Amino acid sequence: MTTMIRMKAKAVIVTALTSAALAGCTSPGVPLNRSLESVHQAVVQRTNYTFDLSVGRDGVSPSEQRRLGGWFEAMDLRYGDRIAIDDPVASGATRASVEAVASRYGLTVGADAPATPGYVNAGTARVVITRSSATVPGCPDWGTRTDTNMHNATASGYGCAINGNLAAMVANPQDLVKGTKGSIETISSNGTKAVDLHLSVPPTGGGGTSLKAASSKGE
Repeated sequence: MTTMIRMKAKAVIVTALTSAALAGCTSPGVPLNRSLESVHQAVVQRTNYTFDLSVGRDGVSPSEQRRLGGWFEAMDLRYGDRIAIDDPVASGATRASVEAVASRYGLTVGADAPATPGYVNAGTARVVITRSSATVPGCPDWGTRTDTNMHNATASGYGCAINGNLAAMVANPQDLVKGTKGSIETISSNGTKAVDLHLSVPPTGGGGTSLKAASSKGE
């Protein structure tokens, strides 16, 4: 009976030590992500900016177009921005006037305008700029505070560098959500232009530019 009690006591001690060890592996500062998929992913946010224009039967007047151009300039309109028109009467003349101003920045006007606060009164049209930004929250992450890695996991800051740089450099942050579709038309000549140019250029050693023969005798 005494031997059995001692064996049970040892089993309890071993179980307690094992539980303590496992608890230590999941303590703060120990990496747990065993996959190569980073937990730090880019988050894309969209912000809408609005500008109300006075419009008439013939669209937007020249003075209002200048106001719109000044707003575009102040907003530093650039690639990746989306422009839309919220016009209660859906006037084609108004749309053409706004498109003419937007074309100076190399942008087109989208089909549907996002919902914005307030009401667009008659005789006015609302121009909406939708601008996206991408950031990687929680980076840099120095949460790993130990060299112990019982899970063979990646460090807490894994992915911060590449995903952070990608979010900072991408021209259109919306491409991180859904990439832009390419053209289904393939022009083979475009893919061979660089090769053709390389082959058409004569070698640099030709045309009298080759190295002259030299003698080590000092003659």
